[in-house]
Amino acid sequence: MKSLLITRPLPDAVLEKARGAFQTTVRLNNMPMQSDELRDALRNFDLVLPSLGDAFDAQVFADVSAPRCKLLANFGVGYNHINVEAAAKANVLVSNTPGAVTDATADVAMTLILMSARRAGEGERLVRAGQWKGWHPTQMLGMHVSGKTVGIAGMGRIGQAIAQRCHYGFGMAVKYWNRSEKDLPFAAERLESLSALAAQVDVLVAAVPGGAETQHLFDAEIFGVMQSHAHFINISRGEVVKESALVAALQNNEIGGAGLDVYEFEPRVPDALRKLDNVTLLPHLGTAALEIRTQMGLMAVGNLLAYEQGETPPNLV
Repeated sequence: MKSLLITRPLPDAVLEKARGAFQTTVRLNNMPMQSDELRDALRNFDLVLPSLGDAFDAQVFADVSAPRCKLLANFGVGYNHINVEAAAKANVLVSNTPGAVTDATADVAMTLILMSARRAGEGERLVRAGQWKGWHPTQMLGMHVSGKTVGIAGMGRIGQAIAQRCHYGFGMAVKYWNRSEKDLPFAAERLESLSALAAQVDVLVAAVPGGAETQHLFDAEIFGVMQSHAHFINISRGEVVKESALVAALQNNEIGGAGLDVYEFEPRVPDALRKLDNVTLLPHLGTAALEIRTQMGLMAVGNLLAYEQGETPPNLV
């Protein structure tokens, strides 16, 4: 029976499935693995089920010349914390869990769109602080979302799910920026540049993958061309946003507001951002539903089982 390290506690159903097939060790720590732990994982286990923040970078693989581990079955769709090229050179496969995260992440995007546009976070803070003086006709006027235009940056599975919700649920016109044209079941206009998209929409949603190609994609230039009433939403990866530029845009009221589920230096959120009323801040809740996290875990274990049985894991990256 092959040995398996699961780097974070996971739902019971996932652990039960893993323990039925592998000699399973669960790391009882919710923080990302540190330097020595990463190297020990490659040396001491046949298989590893890592998660966001477990930084298997090129140096880790360079320090472990002949890893015992043959598969990193990542828990999550994003895998930019794993250097796939370095893993391949070390004969380590990498898989992920696409599909399972799509609807849950799209739902959180809609939560952020509505909370930001309708100033829901600000309103809740007002009530909790005991400062609400009662209803009046001009109280906390926000932006009506229905019938507006949404811009999706990155029209993959999650981007399409967000666009679908916006179009069918709120009658929003859809524009998007993507490397290729998408055949969609609803009207959508593809724009050639991100700046053109940012300039034309009422809500701009970041749904791009993480990685070197998208780091600081959303910077002062993008926030500078957005309309003054427009809202920026990020449910992708924190590093796709130059956080200091977003803070400046919000402080100077250059944009209408923002809704964030991820952060550039997560879990650190700068004081300047936390002090602003025109931003909604969530603690990376994108897939935080028991059934979704269970599906993700079972998909990761499915990748491990396929490898164990001599088959190609269905979600190799």
